[in-house]
Amino acid sequence: MKTLARGLATALLLIVVLATVGWLLMRRPDIPYATLEARYGYADSRYMDLPDGVRAHYRDLGPRDAPVIVLVHGFAASTHAWDGWAKPLSQDYRVVMLDLPGHGLTRTSDHYVFGPDSLEAAVDGVTRGLGLTRFTLVGHSMGGEVAWTYALDHADRVQRLVLIDAAGWPNEGLGGGMVFKFLSNPVGRRVLKEIEIRPLMTQALRSAYVDPKLVTPALVERYVALGRAPGHRDIMLGQRPRRVASAPDLSAVHVPTLIVFGQEDRVIPPADGQKFRQAIPGATLILYPGVGHVPMEQIPERSVSDLKAWLAAHPAK
Repeated sequence: MKTLARGLATALLLIVVLATVGWLLMRRPDIPYATLEARYGYADSRYMDLPDGVRAHYRDLGPRDAPVIVLVHGFAASTHAWDGWAKPLSQDYRVVMLDLPGHGLTRTSDHYVFGPDSLEAAVDGVTRGLGLTRFTLVGHSMGGEVAWTYALDHADRVQRLVLIDAAGWPNEGLGGGMVFKFLSNPVGRRVLKEIEIRPLMTQALRSAYVDPKLVTPALVERYVALGRAPGHRDIMLGQRPRRVASAPDLSAVHVPTLIVFGQEDRVIPPADGQKFRQAIPGATLILYPGVGHVPMEQIPERSVSDLKAWLAAHPAK
């Protein structure tokens, strides 16, 4: 019995040692902002200091006197999500794109406290810092939730609203791969903070983009690297829904509104597009067959053409 006990103890110790070594090998340190800015910044990247120790990264393209469009990215994404739209939109509009706190190249201080209104505050801070008083607000996924929330809270500043595969409606069991299952519980979020997430990120991106050819090694590397900016993991993994969409609340949106959804969205149910259309008075809905969660990246030419046509048909007031 003693020999068996010693054997079991040795085996258990070996398992613990191997698990510890594996954990340490999987852990990944932060990547300095200077490195990320050199790798992923744009020639026209700009930065703005906001309250609470936020240094916001943004781009400001197009004629200064043209109507303004503000683009807000989704969860774990960045201003790069709008690369397919930036040039064609900026020919006729002033286009402002920003990285939200915890995302892209936007920095936060060591003492920054992420709150339920932090993302909306960043949009408000950058637009006011640029002297913008009225603009068209476009949001994708989580950024869509930020956009409709901002439109409700700042109705005097939003001229038109565009929601692309927007979040907000209560849904059980969102798709998007294993990474979203990890995000759904505290232990999973802790694990994601510490380990190499490249395999999980690859799976999530393939689910979002639908077309596997779009999920290149460079795309995966960008998502993984920017997620390792100092402070980003704490913010992204600590987020909770800020406001649940409801028909009574959204009925208060009285600006021209465009709803865009990919019919093959595996992250947010395409049926949510119909919910937004029904809840927001006079809203227009475009559904793209065969398109997933990121139509502005999967079909950039078609989606931006449809957006420009809708903008022309719904002049800002």
